[in-house]
Amino acid sequence: MQNSPHTTLITSDAPVAAASHGGRAKCLQRLVRLDLPVPRTVALSFDTVRQIADGVMPDIDSILKQFDDNALLCVRPSSEDPDWGGPGAILNIGMNDARYVDLCDTLGAEAATALYLRFVQAYAVNVARLDPEVFDEISGDGAQALSQTLHAYEDDSEEPFPKKRAEQLAGVLRSMARAWEGTTARLLRQAKGAPVDAGLGLVIQEMIPGVGQGESGSGVLQIVDPATGQPQLTGRYLSQSQGRDALGAGSAALYLEKDARGRSLQDVAPKAFEALKDYATLMRQKLREEMQVEFVIADGQVHILDGVRVSRGSRASVRIAVRLAEDGIITRQEALMRIEPRSLNELLHRQVDPIADRDVLATGIAASPGAASGQIVFTSAEAQAMAARREPSILVRRETSPEDIRGMHAAVGVLTERGGITSHAAVIGRGLGLPCIVGASSMEFDTREKQITAPDGRVLQAGDIITLDGSSGQILDGTPALLEATLDDAFQTLMGWADAERDIDVRANADSPADAQTARNFNAQGIGLCRTEHMFFEPGRMTVMREMIFADKSTDRAAVLERLLPMQRDDFTQLFRIMQGQPVCIRLFDPPLHEFLPSTRTGQRELAEALNLPVSDVVRRAEAMREYNPMLGLRGVRLGVTVPEIYDMQARAIFEATIDASAEGAPVVPEIMIPLVSAKREVELVKARFDAVAAAVRAERGQDFDFRLGVMVETPRAALRAAEFAPFCSFLSFGTNDLTQMAYGLSRDDAGRFMSDYIRQGVFPEDPFHSLDTDGVGELLKLGAERGRAANPEITLSICGEHGGNPDSIAFCREAGIDYVSCSPFRVPVARLAAAQLAICHNISK
Repeated sequence: MQNSPHTTLITSDAPVAAASHGGRAKCLQRLVRLDLPVPRTVALSFDTVRQIADGVMPDIDSILKQFDDNALLCVRPSSEDPDWGGPGAILNIGMNDARYVDLCDTLGAEAATALYLRFVQAYAVNVARLDPEVFDEISGDGAQALSQTLHAYEDDSEEPFPKKRAEQLAGVLRSMARAWEGTTARLLRQAKGAPVDAGLGLVIQEMIPGVGQGESGSGVLQIVDPATGQPQLTGRYLSQSQGRDALGAGSAALYLEKDARGRSLQDVAPKAFEALKDYATLMRQKLREEMQVEFVIADGQVHILDGVRVSRGSRASVRIAVRLAEDGIITRQEALMRIEPRSLNELLHRQVDPIADRDVLATGIAASPGAASGQIVFTSAEAQAMAARREPSILVRRETSPEDIRGMHAAVGVLTERGGITSHAAVIGRGLGLPCIVGASSMEFDTREKQITAPDGRVLQAGDIITLDGSSGQILDGTPALLEATLDDAFQTLMGWADAERDIDVRANADSPADAQTARNFNAQGIGLCRTEHMFFEPGRMTVMREMIFADKSTDRAAVLERLLPMQRDDFTQLFRIMQGQPVCIRLFDPPLHEFLPSTRTGQRELAEALNLPVSDVVRRAEAMREYNPMLGLRGVRLGVTVPEIYDMQARAIFEATIDASAEGAPVVPEIMIPLVSAKREVELVKARFDAVAAAVRAERGQDFDFRLGVMVETPRAALRAAEFAPFCSFLSFGTNDLTQMAYGLSRDDAGRFMSDYIRQGVFPEDPFHSLDTDGVGELLKLGAERGRAANPEITLSICGEHGGNPDSIAFCREAGIDYVSCSPFRVPVARLAAAQLAICHNISK
């Protein structure tokens, strides 16, 4: 039979493609090519369906000529990606009074009535747009119910139910085409990643009743567990049914395999059961995918209505891809390409069970993935007290500061009113693997009264239990069911394959020995950023730091810092030992000193008592050190130049730890990074002092060692003038968090208040703190990389901001010649997989 430009009979060689007719149509053609028992099917292309939505109908008679005169039909949607959805299927098109009489003779009155009733009600609701309540008053059953249903249709629509198959089919096609073009449908599919102009195809298929004489029914079958990805026959079958009725039939449905709990398809139709298993196995091998088989049995004979990719979560996706590769069905490279890197977050963290009920209080910015339930606390001290009692807590703050580090370690999740994707809470949360939601500005935070108010008026007090879904940004009331993290053998296998493919190194940002161990567990290739200031916020060290701040003379500051030296040395020694000879890049002290001073009257009084000073002295010093714009104030290398005793102490701690750790294992060559550089002279001054300290330690210990000095490029001037200080450096590491802030003149802690509006109105295509701005910040990065490498060809280039774990940003880094990226430990697997996929795509395009 000839195919028209509008309609295509699905045969093995028909011109059908997913891009023009949709995934369902293409899959049905593949099933036909496998000689599976697929009912006769006609496909309508995207263009045809668009024309139908505009009122231009195809030749309905020519479509119907491709089926027997008495055949009942069904119409199903066929979008390019099944996840984009589509209007529901309409079954039994062609039912009318005459056909009803015929089917009463061949299938029986009960089966014929069920077919007619189903079609009338579906047509009424989806095509005639009648209210489903029209049929609520229907009583009785059988022919009586059918008669009442037809009369209810006529009364409400003020016209008789259409009897001609052509008229019915035209109405169904028109309804489904227009439903796809509706505003709600468009927004829903765009939320799932569909483009604005995504097309819909339709498939018109001959109905196999699934009701009537002999063993008849319908069901679905798959040979894999969709939750775990393990081999397992799952599905349901329902006698005397159509479509996907079995999935909603509850206890009335039959099991597939023999089961002690009840009857099974294997019991009632063993030949059909064996045939279905064979078909599913063949589909897996030939379609190179785990497929769900939608089938119907008519008087014992199996018919395949459809085959769809098994719906699955992230943990099942990984195992399915690995098993297909291990079975030789797909290549390892294809297995890697089938996994969305960001989806690995669901394996690395606990998640809210997808089937759990969600009582959403509000939504903020999803800053750190994972889920956690706990009691609300409003201070770090309360979080630590809860942890001591082994009770989970959610730390709620307007915004976090370095003083909250211990509280964040103690809590199971963090919620803040302010902040963006690279705010303090977000960065630390990702580093700790802690679920974190920031920028929840739709809620009212009253930290004095210790309560938060949801947009709907619900008030939550300290001690109330909430759940944070850091993957979606939802704050939930109560404790929905959670799924535990899963790092099984399939995950490890996939990561091993990724490492074999990628051509860019991946390190981790780690601020403590615990972070370093996590980095090792995720096979990071070293530490790309160790923020040493976080080591100073332990209670015992905080007091010493405050003493140093109040010291007036250089010698007094050095004397106080001498007490911190062994603590820092122990920290670095542990890091070096854990990393076992892998590179460790230590960023020198960065924050302004005022962050170590208490801001509350109570804290100032406690500090005065600890230092034996009048409270007024503490207040005066705090006020004197306060800066109008701390981000651009006395911090980073500026502290190293003006208060050199801090860097001197850190240098000695690093060098002594290098000797101690090297004595027990592989030689350690620490990488020392100077933050916030903007001038060559800053590097010269710090380098001179470090060389002096290194010479002193070598002389005292009688042992030699090497170290690498580098610059953290996070000011625009540093990027532009990289050639000036590159000759003094072994590496340049681009701190894209601060570089983005300074390039945009935009505070990452405040951007969350308006960023969603900016993105919605097209000012920014994406949050520049989440995905690297390759045009603006990227140009600075490229210039810095090119000029730095021109002045020092041996220099190592990296990025160590949170962009290092973003797959899109990694693509830019490869193009810019970056040697490695560094990101939070829990984002390392995401970066490893993304880098592998980029390398595979690059090799394919050669």
